Amino acid sequence: MAILTGNPAVSRLTLAGITKRYPAVVANSDVSLTVLPGQTHAVLGENGAGKSTLMKIIYGSVKPDAGTVSFNGKRVHIRNPQEARALGIAMVFQHFSLFDTITVAENVWLGLDKSLSLDQVAQSINAKAAEYGLDIDPKRPVHTLSVGEMQRVEIIRALLTNPQLLILDEPTSVLTPQAVEKLFVVLKKLAAEGCSILYISHKLHEIRELCNACTVLRGGKVTGVCNPAEESNASLSRLMIGAEPPQLVHRALNAGAPVLRVQALSLLRDDQFGVDLDGIELQVRAGEVLGIAGVSGNGQKELLYALSGEDMRAPAGSVRMGSGDGTGAAGGDARSGEEVDVSRLNPQERRRLGLHFVPEERLGRGAVPTLSLAHNLLLTRNEAIANPGFAGGWIKVKTLQAQAADIIQRFNVKAGGPGSAARSLSGGNLQKFIVGREIDAKPKLLIVSQPTWGVDVGAAAQIRGAILALRDAGCAVLVVSEELDELFEVSDRLHVIARGRLSPSVAVADATVEKIGEWMSGLWAPAVDASTPQPEVAHA
Repeated sequence: MAILTGNPAVSRLTLAGITKRYPAVVANSDVSLTVLPGQTHAVLGENGAGKSTLMKIIYGSVKPDAGTVSFNGKRVHIRNPQEARALGIAMVFQHFSLFDTITVAENVWLGLDKSLSLDQVAQSINAKAAEYGLDIDPKRPVHTLSVGEMQRVEIIRALLTNPQLLILDEPTSVLTPQAVEKLFVVLKKLAAEGCSILYISHKLHEIRELCNACTVLRGGKVTGVCNPAEESNASLSRLMIGAEPPQLVHRALNAGAPVLRVQALSLLRDDQFGVDLDGIELQVRAGEVLGIAGVSGNGQKELLYALSGEDMRAPAGSVRMGSGDGTGAAGGDARSGEEVDVSRLNPQERRRLGLHFVPEERLGRGAVPTLSLAHNLLLTRNEAIANPGFAGGWIKVKTLQAQAADIIQRFNVKAGGPGSAARSLSGGNLQKFIVGREIDAKPKLLIVSQPTWGVDVGAAAQIRGAILALRDAGCAVLVVSEELDELFEVSDRLHVIARGRLSPSVAVADATVEKIGEWMSGLWAPAVDASTPQPEVAHA
């Protein structure tokens, strides 16, 4: 690594005139930023504002076209992440940089001093996990982890390097309120010891609580610098997106008959690191949003696979779909008003009945990275239902492009057009497109996992508003999220999942963050839920 001498400075990190251009966009334009030792500095901006590109430049994984980087008073050229780590810079990415086929310990070992043995690394992981409340098994293969568990691995890996500058990109997006509080204690302690922290989050209350400086980006340019503790959520929103996010309108519940009914769903884990589902009972009615809260890795993945049809091992009769109009009768067609046993149907067969699904993994499951947005429409459309892009087995490209363009326009997706590859979009813009794709299919039942993970406040408000509009149009919506504020904002009723069991449901009006937080640890009493026409029982 070449180190260039310069004027001594007290800053930990100084960026001056950073510019990065791509063929279709200028990601960063003349960006300057200063982080002091022991400072927790927020970088705020809407999706596509250039935050992630700027962090990758600091970490050495992207080379700037212009500008300088100084670290501890010396100008540096950081050519790769290894050189960044040697300087004392660690980063936790929003989109994880883990190898699926090896274990947690082996992934962490790759970035550490090779004088340590793998057993020593595993012991260090256990110690850090216990200290920070980020429970993880070092021996587990990464492909068996949930998204939340992968994030824990990334955080622990960064902390094990004892960094001078720690970059965190949406670190709390899949943590419980209790875990966030514990992480904040750790971060405040690190800052008090002189570690500088660059903190990217769309949770404005977190930034106001944790950070003592903030640089705001819009369209790749710096639009403001402030002390977030002296700002309100509204003023931070105005700095970030030029306006306050629209207020959600949550109309009174006018639910119909059940569209999804799950009864006595018990299912053994599909791999040794999964979670057994134990007596799951729930129902989602037409015109309501049912939310499921819980710490990542407590059976959400297994439940969603069983509901979407990716896992077809569910006991016969345990998962049923109805029309929601109250005319259900066992063994018929949900589109003609009768209830259907879908336990053993595959995802395509369930889509024909009106079930659409938004997975938590955007790239790889929600969208094919290399395909265009237009061609990604084909993933969840059936030629017999709501897909004029098909005709007699042929793909009508112009029709697909028109459909994609309409979704891009309606959901305010920032993209180069229908021909843009999915991987070229920022995480938040891809999420808006995927949610828009499934809503555009006019589902009877929409199941959404982590609907606004890593999405800015404006886009989050838009996605949540679209969910509520779908609910008001009579769709049944099931939302699985680890973001409690989100669940309280969009849900009519809530369940909590813990260790593969489901709590009783509770009306949002009767729920509190403290109560839901306790239930996330499995601390609920067996109870009969009287909030629905047909009570549900939680199994203790």
